[in-house]
Amino acid sequence: MSETTHDGGVAVSAPPSPDEGLPPAQIAAKYGLAVSGARPGLVEYVRRLWGRRHFILAFSQAKLTAQYSQAKLGQLWQVATPLLNAAVYFLIFGLILKADRGMSREVYIPFLVTGVFTFTFTQSSVMAGVRAISGNLGLVRALHFPRAALPVSFALQQLQQLLFSMIVLFLVAIGFGSYPGMSWLLIVPVLVLQFLFNTGLALIMARLGSKTPDLAQLMPFVMRTWMYASGVMFSIPVMLADQPDWIADVLQWNPAAIYMDLMRFALIDGYGSQNLPPHVWGVACGWAVLVALGGFVYFWKAEERYGRG
Repeated sequence: MSETTHDGGVAVSAPPSPDEGLPPAQIAAKYGLAVSGARPGLVEYVRRLWGRRHFILAFSQAKLTAQYSQAKLGQLWQVATPLLNAAVYFLIFGLILKADRGMSREVYIPFLVTGVFTFTFTQSSVMAGVRAISGNLGLVRALHFPRAALPVSFALQQLQQLLFSMIVLFLVAIGFGSYPGMSWLLIVPVLVLQFLFNTGLALIMARLGSKTPDLAQLMPFVMRTWMYASGVMFSIPVMLADQPDWIADVLQWNPAAIYMDLMRFALIDGYGSQNLPPHVWGVACGWAVLVALGGFVYFWKAEERYGRG
């Protein structure tokens, strides 16, 4: 095409682009372009996440080491914090409110310490999950990797912290007359199931927290309510003996109570199967599989939105 200019010259204009009028999606397809950070298929996403397993482990270990790096006692706070909480709960609930009813002192103290340590594992995983994306935006925006690696890494960090604390938990149990036996082998499947459950929760909270940072301020109140409803400081069947049976059943079948009771059953000689709800292992497996798989799919569906304005 050409046209005459004001001084009599002839100007030649560029021919129209062959892409003119095409929608952006067709132009991208024509030139083989793909959306940056597009969500892969679920199977491919799992494969990529497995390929980052060394990063997940190294990141969780680095976070664990740095957590108390500014404190003089360092990693000892991993054990001291739940122990101090247990001491406070024993003072208030064990001595003042007599929440140890139905249990001897030799059973109640390991019962309480086990509950605090086990629930802290879930509580810390949830709180870390809330900030997994929103608290690491620099990393999310700078590098391309499956974003699920972050909440999984934080859940793994809390598992490592619990394993470190289990040494003290074993000493408490032995100190009050519960010696190692075959039942202690049950600790391994309990921890595996609780880790799967916690990882699923961390993935769910990571997606919610990525768009709602204020959730981090709300969750401590939610977790405190969950703790009181899960029998950390008292036996649910004993304390609710004069209430309708369905209330105790609902509280006993909530996942936090399930994993705490299984850990107590495995660890404490005086805490027998009569304290467990029916089908407890089936319920524990069901919670773990449901929340782990559901949380993973829920997180994956928003993969391409993490870290964007």
